[in-house]
Amino acid sequence: MTDLDLRLVRYFTTVASHLHFGRAAAELHVAQPSLSRQISRLESQVGARLLDRTRQGTRLTEAGEAFLPGARALLRSSEQAAATARAAGRPTRITVGYTAGLVVTPAVLRLRQRHPDADVRTLHLEWHEPRRALLDRRVDAAVTRLPLETDELRVTVLHDEPRLLLVPVGHRLAGEESVTLDDIADEPIPRFPDPDFDAYWRIDPRPGGGPAPGGPPVDTIEDKLECIAAGQAVAIVPAALYTGGTRPDLTTVPLVGVEPGHVVLATRTADRGRLVAAFRTAAQDCLRG
Repeated sequence: MTDLDLRLVRYFTTVASHLHFGRAAAELHVAQPSLSRQISRLESQVGARLLDRTRQGTRLTEAGEAFLPGARALLRSSEQAAATARAAGRPTRITVGYTAGLVVTPAVLRLRQRHPDADVRTLHLEWHEPRRALLDRRVDAAVTRLPLETDELRVTVLHDEPRLLLVPVGHRLAGEESVTLDDIADEPIPRFPDPDFDAYWRIDPRPGGGPAPGGPPVDTIEDKLECIAAGQAVAIVPAALYTGGTRPDLTTVPLVGVEPGHVVLATRTADRGRLVAAFRTAAQDCLRG
């Protein structure tokens, strides 16, 4: 019988998600050499090599591909067991996640007022984290933006949000009353690694069926802002995130003729807890834009 260290299993799934030791180490807040050693320890426990590092990057071995679904299921099961134990042994608790530019305070205050016995916490999430954070039970509800993979989640649209064009202050379109997709038909737009997120925020394909122009690859919102400020690209962005922003080298222009974005509340499909239901009601009452 093999006793697996769940911490090492989590390290492996994080590397498998990024296929990059450096980015995985940054997410896990560990040094890259230490992460490499921990993966080697897990491979010893499993009895097979799970990851290969080549000149082209990191890839899963055949054993790693076979191990990954079970590893993720194991982590979800352990989180669920821990959450069940916490619910039985502590005062009732809920953690509400939210992504950049979205304010959950009114709904959180409403929940605390109506359930003074509850331990209500909040947690900021990066743009790519809400689904994983819900399934890993780091949060019990998440206020975020589409696109979002909805398998195993219950997703409710709270309100629409205009989409703007973000440009450097010296750009030819800066200061215009509004712009359309035709105005940026040849403008490069930063590319994100998540294909659904990338297609949604680059509007790819365009309404006529043609592809959106390419652009520099980025992994974070901060990288995107640097590309735009340096004049390498423009970007289609959610209004609440950038209106009245703190960067004097960037400005926004209303983008017309496109569907608005959508701010949503997501919870686990199977979660029927009283606090999750209460927060859903509070969010629908207080976070309607």
